[in-house]
Amino acid sequence: MTRHSTHIFRLLKWGRILARHGALRPIEQNPNTPPQVRRLCKFARLGTVQPREPDFAGAFRAIGPAAIKLGQTLATRPDIVGEDAARNLLSLQDSLPPVDFSEIAKAIEGSFERPLDRLYAEIDPVPVGAASIAQVHKAVTTDGRTVAVKVLRPGIREQFARDIETYEWAAAHLEAMGGEAKRLRPRLVIANFKRWTLRELDLRREAASASELAEVMHAIPGYCIPSVDWDRTNGRVLTIEWIDGIKISNHEALSEAGHDLPSIAQRLVLAFLRQAISAGFFHADMHQGNLFVRGDGTIVAIDFGIMGRIDRRARAWLAEILYGLTTGNYRRVAEIHFEAQYVPSYHNVDEFATALRAVGEPMRGKPVSELSVGQMLDGLFAITRDFDMQTQPHLLLLQKTMVMVEGIATQLDPSINLWDTAAPYVREWIRDELGPEAAIADRIRTDTETLLRIPDLIRRIEDRFPAKGGAPEPPPLTDIELIWERKERAEGESILPYLLSALLGAGAVYGAMLAGLLG
Repeated sequence: MTRHSTHIFRLLKWGRILARHGALRPIEQNPNTPPQVRRLCKFARLGTVQPREPDFAGAFRAIGPAAIKLGQTLATRPDIVGEDAARNLLSLQDSLPPVDFSEIAKAIEGSFERPLDRLYAEIDPVPVGAASIAQVHKAVTTDGRTVAVKVLRPGIREQFARDIETYEWAAAHLEAMGGEAKRLRPRLVIANFKRWTLRELDLRREAASASELAEVMHAIPGYCIPSVDWDRTNGRVLTIEWIDGIKISNHEALSEAGHDLPSIAQRLVLAFLRQAISAGFFHADMHQGNLFVRGDGTIVAIDFGIMGRIDRRARAWLAEILYGLTTGNYRRVAEIHFEAQYVPSYHNVDEFATALRAVGEPMRGKPVSELSVGQMLDGLFAITRDFDMQTQPHLLLLQKTMVMVEGIATQLDPSINLWDTAAPYVREWIRDELGPEAAIADRIRTDTETLLRIPDLIRRIEDRFPAKGGAPEPPPLTDIELIWERKERAEGESILPYLLSALLGAGAVYGAMLAGLLG
């Protein structure tokens, strides 16, 4: 187990980096920051020169790969890091200088235990992308297919394990301080971050996610997932179909190629809704670097290391919340929060509905360009504090992805109204999945499944209580006290009654003998 002093040393070292980027000052000034953390921040920044404007993204890049991933997670949590920090962290690009190709080649050969030329006819030593966890090279397989080869950075798993252990230690101590820190549940935030990251560090999981998402989206026009080369994929290496297209962030090139940018924006939003609400399985790293547009206008997604899942009940709640906000049915949105137990039951539903109205009404019917996302987030997080709502970790990835999709769609079409774009799809899904026909179908399916389980239930009851055999039932037997039971009983009783009985018995016998002699 790592010593406390080791964790403190790491935190102070990271704190110095944060201080040099001016990122500790907002933490100190936040009234919700525990006094112990505020003192630690002051100590960490002693002797440093701080810029006027804090650069959170630059600080996380300087700390290292695990911090980059953590920063991208915290970008969705303005309630924890503040609105300005969250906005700055949204610009955090997951890129690092590449690893030398000789090490990459050695890693590929070691993972497959085969020479490189047995796997790929050629592979470009210059990577097309180098991120915090892995880097990607263009290659041609021995059977002539052009592919992208993603390889984990050597030693990255061990480095992440060390850093995450310190994150867990810090989160546990922060939560133990109580107050606002406890309500925000930092331990669960780090636990989810750890789970997502460990999944990213196993490229077989990424390949499986790409395959599963391709099945989910195969019937959706205008959206594509590249195919996986399973013969050249393992835990450290992923080989996937090469994509020729224009990055979705290159608006000028898209326009020159004749693409309809508003149409792309609308299809992107609907593709996300299809994944999140209909399938409950969505691409949770949908930033601009992971989306391309082919010549025919098809949107192609890459990089499936971070995926999100939502169970059906949570999806139903989410759909009703979105639809309620778009239609102004704040009472129903409030009821859902109480049904889902997101809001403690001691609060009043009507008061919560009124609070939601104060946030939702200014957004309705306006394009994103006219909305203040900052004011909206301030209002929402004020509600979470006022109504003692705890963080819901299973929705963090969804929130992060919604922010990303909103940003990309707005850049493609500044006049897009996300509410109007989402409302028809959500309304149709609610009708199909939550309407009377769906309710009846669910009841029939549930009752049928219950009926089908009855035979198995009866068999298990018979195993527990077997039927009587062919022999007649035995007669009742007399209870006989066993000798060791008698001994146990005797040990717990006084010996005096037994002595008296013995004396009386001996006297009776002696009297009978005497009477016989005299007669």
